[in-house]
Amino acid sequence: MSEQKRLSEGDPAPDFSLPDSTGKQVSLSDYRGRTVVVYFYPAAGTPGCTKQACDFRDNLAELNDAGFDVLGISPDKPAKLARFAADERLNFPLLSDENRAVLAEWGAFGEKQSYGRTITGVIRSTFVVDPDGKIAKAMYNVRATGHVAKLRKDISV
Repeated sequence: MSEQKRLSEGDPAPDFSLPDSTGKQVSLSDYRGRTVVVYFYPAAGTPGCTKQACDFRDNLAELNDAGFDVLGISPDKPAKLARFAADERLNFPLLSDENRAVLAEWGAFGEKQSYGRTITGVIRSTFVVDPDGKIAKAMYNVRATGHVAKLRKDISV
């Protein structure tokens, strides 16, 4: 596999401004002064992505109480994100990166292994961005199931 960009602890988090499920622009800089979990997932409505999103939904109160906001980003169009959010009663912003530029900048799009084959696609990844806009935690190739529980353990929530 070719070398692709990866973010590490201490790196500045690349800023972005993306439309949410309602079409409203949301920027990472809107969260400056707060800690935010930014997670990248392949496709709204698929089994793994639904499981992961519902895990964030079900743990959001505890994450918020501990000072963590959550943003989900995928290459889906805002209308698909709106249906996904409504169907699953998701209570945090889902952002659309249709051209995959933000995914690539964060190292969450590129070559990956899928069923023994090398393919190009979204690399399921999660980042914790500190109040100063720096990467506090970078996790690539995370599993959809059990990931939020592991994240909570890692960040002591």
